[in-house]
Amino acid sequence: MVLNYIFIAFFVIGFIVALIKMLFLGDTEIFSTMINSMFDSAKTGFEISLGLTGMMALWLGLMKIGEGAGMVKQFSKAVQPVFTRIFKGVPKDHPAHGSIAMNFSANMLGLDNAATPLGLKAMDDLQSLNPNPKVATDAQIMFLVLNTAGMTIIPTSIIAIRQTMAIKEGIEGFNGADIFLPILITTFISFVIAMFTAAAVQKINVWNKAIISFVLIFSIIIGGLSYWLQGMEEEQMNQTIGIIGSVSIMAIVMSFIIAGLVKKVNVYDLFIQGATEGFKVAVSIIPYLIAMLIAISVFRASGSMDFLLWGIASIFQALGWNTDFVPTLPVAIMKPLSGSGARGMMVDVMQEYGVNSFQGKLASIMQGSTETTLFVLAVYFGSVKITNTRNAVLLGLFADLVAIVVAILLAYLFYY
Repeated sequence: MVLNYIFIAFFVIGFIVALIKMLFLGDTEIFSTMINSMFDSAKTGFEISLGLTGMMALWLGLMKIGEGAGMVKQFSKAVQPVFTRIFKGVPKDHPAHGSIAMNFSANMLGLDNAATPLGLKAMDDLQSLNPNPKVATDAQIMFLVLNTAGMTIIPTSIIAIRQTMAIKEGIEGFNGADIFLPILITTFISFVIAMFTAAAVQKINVWNKAIISFVLIFSIIIGGLSYWLQGMEEEQMNQTIGIIGSVSIMAIVMSFIIAGLVKKVNVYDLFIQGATEGFKVAVSIIPYLIAMLIAISVFRASGSMDFLLWGIASIFQALGWNTDFVPTLPVAIMKPLSGSGARGMMVDVMQEYGVNSFQGKLASIMQGSTETTLFVLAVYFGSVKITNTRNAVLLGLFADLVAIVVAILLAYLFYY
């Protein structure tokens, strides 16, 4: 419903602004510009979706191998010691821990199709412990908050879109995985801050060996990488980040294939199953992407987007801040409301500034580091008929805000 209002608002505001420009500023070409922009955006949306189809088939095919080879379960076992400490009121051997770990592992690996049903299962398991079925428990709120701030190891769809946009722009030798490290760092920081904040609100003691070890190990790895990269020239840094992303992702892919070989599963058949799912997912995205790109094009061609960004930029200029990040803020604003809407905003930024620009990279990091918080809360709580979500919305949006701020800072650190 929210996306419906946003879609209508883009058209209505764009039309009103264009009408004012024509009647009072004498811009007689404004409506022709808007119509041409709509047609161009529809064509662009379809072209991107065609490229995305192959990429999604590839990635979901590989991810299906990982599932069949049991790698997702291995991830679950690795993170379970941490989760058993932070979910209040959930017995140690309760099946909810397995569902939660599986859901987070699927999110980490970019298995969106698997993550949602696993998340719904986890919420149902947690609901079995709920003494008041209409009111969210601390454990359910913690689950939703950490789901919102979940770490991302492989930002599958973003890499695919970036690669497709680069082909469209005619960029040779482009590495769509160059945003891998900033997204990993951003999601790790937002995950840790969200976890500690929710734990403080729920009066959970997080100062134990498992949690501290998890935070320290990741902090040392990420801190060491960041320190090493800081001493490099910009071009060398970008190249190194791309190499780290490519090698890391390829290592994960090879671990899936080798695990499948060891378990004696039919790796080829699993890939075909996953690729088929990927094709369906990519095709299902087409109408949503085109709809949002058309609406954004009307809003932008009318001059409304420029006016909005000018207003935001003026505030930051008055504070003496650099404003090159401002064009990416629509992605950050849209993401908690709609994943497809934010995806459209991200593509719009890449079209306007270039996929390899500072703004294009920052928009990608924002898209990969935040979650459709309000949508996730509605679906997950709705699935178990909870009406009183208590402080879940505020904590979830706080996690998104942290991710946005960190994404901006890291983009300046790595790419500016």
